[in-house]
Amino acid sequence: MQEENGVEKIKCLIIGSGPAGYTAAIYASRANLNPVVYTGLQMGGQLTTTTEVENFPGYPEGVTGPVLMEDMRRQAERFGTDIRFGIITKVDFSVRPFRLTVDEEKQVLADAVIIATGATARYLGLPSEEHFKGLGVSACATCDGFFYKGKDVAVVGGGDTACEEATYLAGLCRKVYLVVRKNYLRASKAMQERVFHTPNIEVLFEHNTKELYGTDMGLEGARLLYRMGTQEEKEVDIRIDGFFLAIGHTPNTAVFKEYIATDEQGYILTEGKSTKTNVAGVFAAGDVMDPVYRQGITSAGSGCRAAIDVEHYLAEL
Repeated sequence: MQEENGVEKIKCLIIGSGPAGYTAAIYASRANLNPVVYTGLQMGGQLTTTTEVENFPGYPEGVTGPVLMEDMRRQAERFGTDIRFGIITKVDFSVRPFRLTVDEEKQVLADAVIIATGATARYLGLPSEEHFKGLGVSACATCDGFFYKGKDVAVVGGGDTACEEATYLAGLCRKVYLVVRKNYLRASKAMQERVFHTPNIEVLFEHNTKELYGTDMGLEGARLLYRMGTQEEKEVDIRIDGFFLAIGHTPNTAVFKEYIATDEQGYILTEGKSTKTNVAGVFAAGDVMDPVYRQGITSAGSGCRAAIDVEHYLAEL
């Protein structure tokens, strides 16, 4: 362990322990960069809340999210990655080496940093929504849609993402309800046309989700409130097996915003096809810089790219 003025100095610091963070750690450790990973609050990231993962290459029979992330963690540790439980609560990217604070107490220095803190799916905040996570409630149609083949599902949202997910699910499911809070869709005209011309999609305008219900075996339906005029509301029940949230994600970038350039939604901006941010020596990988794909495999790929970018950066110093 290196020290500078009594403070631990790290060559390559990785913030986050999802597919991007762990893949970056595997590549960085094999390149003798002695990476340290700070896991964040949720070790293993969002995939640890997913039950079956069937679209990650190398697992022909599928794998649970927690097992997949445990395999990645062990692989990173095999090559010498130092994985620590902790949250980066403050950064100073105006100095070299970079200065970061862990859990509002410990300070560390880093020559290069990979931000892989992910993005958090937005939920409605219903207690029943939390109860049925993994039992019918999902924030990723591409990840989980296959499990609802031939079944009835609902998608909540009115933007491009909601319309995309609804049309994707319509190719798998018997019926798709698109639950829209307003009396119009915010999606582009092209996406609206696709929705309205897909026969097994039913758009429920001016509906809000009041509650989800089911058994310990899984979700069975949703109770909606339909706003009739300005005051009166009518309760509507829909029988569904799957409930998909498509009301956006919040990238976990708040702690970096003083230094790191982001788009209007808060996603980190990177240079061209690289993982370089606007601060030399700071790189970003995974969902924190990807508002489009948000898949475990694409996050892993960008983690690989970030580690290689760090290797080149450090070699040039």
